[in-house]
Amino acid sequence: MSTPEGVGRRAFLKATGVTGGVALVGSALPGRIAWAAALTKAQRDRMTPDEIIQAMKNGNERFRRGEKTTQDYLAQQRASAKGQYPAAVLLSCIDSRAPAEMIMDLGIGDVFNARVAGNVANDDILGSMEFACQVAGAKVILVMGHTACGAIKGAIDRVQLGNLTGLLTKIQPAVTATVYQGERSAKNDAFVDAVARKNVELAMAEVHKRSAVIAALEAKGAVKIAGGMYNLESAAVDFLPFAPTP
Repeated sequence: MSTPEGVGRRAFLKATGVTGGVALVGSALPGRIAWAAALTKAQRDRMTPDEIIQAMKNGNERFRRGEKTTQDYLAQQRASAKGQYPAAVLLSCIDSRAPAEMIMDLGIGDVFNARVAGNVANDDILGSMEFACQVAGAKVILVMGHTACGAIKGAIDRVQLGNLTGLLTKIQPAVTATVYQGERSAKNDAFVDAVARKNVELAMAEVHKRSAVIAALEAKGAVKIAGGMYNLESAAVDFLPFAPTP
């Protein structure tokens, strides 16, 4: 059975081989076949965490190459209005140049996205992740930092500015833990990026260590934690595996 002309399978499903999203749509044309615009519970539940991560990698490759997006946002909005079944929860930075869904060619309803300067895993973020995974069924937690991060530079420089001071304090452990031979300053782009990567690694560890709920889901293989570093120049995401320390 083929789809009508101009209607393709959603890229997220195509990337994982999940093709069970056939639905009847359109009152004017009874019986018209189209692919469901948003992830259904059955589709999400059939995907493994590794398949979901691979779908994000494939989406970033399309974005990096400048391929035309397959997203139909209005159709996704309508299809997901009465229910959502996201496959992953992302923790990313607020930087305007690093919108996670666009970077990985994701659509409405595909993922939860928490954004905070420096992608720090505070108590509110951890609670949101627990909801996303335990209650809503997301299978992947992706912590994504990026190059040339202003929050990282602020932490290196120990910037003092209202409530930002406390936020940057949460990034300080990454500055201290970064092993680097060379100038350890915010003016050194290589050092800034090294700290940003370490910050992602520490945030992944924080999620695992500070959430018994997520740790239990990990132990069952229901959830996988991963990391990513987005390069503002190349548009590529370098995905980082997470290996919890004993």
